[in-house]
Amino acid sequence: MGWSMIYGNFITEDARGNNSVFGEMLKIPMGYYELIRESFLSKGIEINTPDLNAGKKISFDLVIEGQPYTATDNRRYLIAVENPFHNKFNADLEYCSYFSKVFSWNPDLDTAGNVIRVFSPHQIAKRAFPSFEERDIFCSLINANKSFREKVSSDLYPERISVIRWYEKNAPELFALYGRGWNRPPPAYDLMGKVGRSIPSMKYKLFGYKCFPSYKGEIADKGDILRRSKFSYCYENNHGISNYITEKIIDSFVYGCIPIYWGAGNVLEFIPEDCFIDRRKFRDTEEVHQFLLGITSTQFAAYQANIEDFLKSEAAKKFSFEHFVSTVVGEICKDIGIKVNEADKLH
Repeated sequence: MGWSMIYGNFITEDARGNNSVFGEMLKIPMGYYELIRESFLSKGIEINTPDLNAGKKISFDLVIEGQPYTATDNRRYLIAVENPFHNKFNADLEYCSYFSKVFSWNPDLDTAGNVIRVFSPHQIAKRAFPSFEERDIFCSLINANKSFREKVSSDLYPERISVIRWYEKNAPELFALYGRGWNRPPPAYDLMGKVGRSIPSMKYKLFGYKCFPSYKGEIADKGDILRRSKFSYCYENNHGISNYITEKIIDSFVYGCIPIYWGAGNVLEFIPEDCFIDRRKFRDTEEVHQFLLGITSTQFAAYQANIEDFLKSEAAKKFSFEHFVSTVVGEICKDIGIKVNEADKLH
C-alpha cells in the first residue's frame, strides 16, 4: 500500500499565503509556527497556508487566534492564547464551540467542553546567568507603548506608566525603558485624551521632544537587556486573570533577571514565590524600589538559584514550546487517527 501525505490548513489572522508565516516566525523569539509544522511533518502531516493546499484533500483546519472564519466540513481546531481583551473571539463561547478542540489557557472557556489547557508558549533555554555585579542596569521595563482602546478595569497599562514616571522623577539613573512607541505620548482614543495628547505629539514632531526621558529605544532581542538588568518590571496587560501568564516573567527567568511581577491572580499555583517579587505585596512603586535597593548580591544569587531550579522542573515545562507543540500535534493526530508513540512526544 502506498504512503500518502495528510494535509491541514494553517490559518493566521493576517491571511498571508505561500507559507510566508513560517519563515518569518523564525525571526521572532516567541514564534512556534515552524516548530509545529516540523512536528506535523514528522508524523506524515503537512500543514500549509490555504493557497498552497488548493486542490488537495484537507483533513483539518488549524486556526491561529480567533478571527472571522468560514466553517468548512474539515475538522476545526483553534489556538487561542492571545489576550481576550485584544481578541474578542478568544473569549466567545459560541465561536469556540464551532471547533473540535480549542487550545487555550483561559478557564472561562471550560464550560465549552472542548478546551485543552495550554499556556502561552515560551523558549526555555538553559544558559549561564550573569551575576549581580555583572549587570549594569539596575531595573528595566520592556513593553510596547500600547493600551486598550476601551476602558478595562483590570488594565495594567496605567501602572506601567506610573512606574516609568516615578523613576523618571525620583531615580532616573536606575531605570531604563525599552520597546516600541515610547518616543510618542501614551495612546488616546477619546476626545479629551486626544486633545491632551496633541501638544506633546506636536512637540515630538517639531522638536524631537522626549515624551518619556527614560526611553532607550527599540531592541531586536530583549535578552540583550534582560541579561544586563538586575530587575525587570513585568506587568501583564491585565491583573487578576487566572492562568494568564505571558512571556514577560518567563523571559526574565531565562536570563537570570529578577522580575517584579503583576498579572495572573493565581500565578503562585504555577510559579514558586521565591523566584520573583510579587508586586501585589507592595503599596506603590516607591515601596517596591526601596525593597529592591535592600537586596544584596547574596540574596540576588539565591533568587537566581530558585529560578534555575524552576526552569529545570516539570512545572516549567508546561510553559515551553515543546510542551505546547506536543499537546497540539498530539491531540490533532489522535483525532485524525495518527498514532503518536510516547517516545515521539516532546516534553
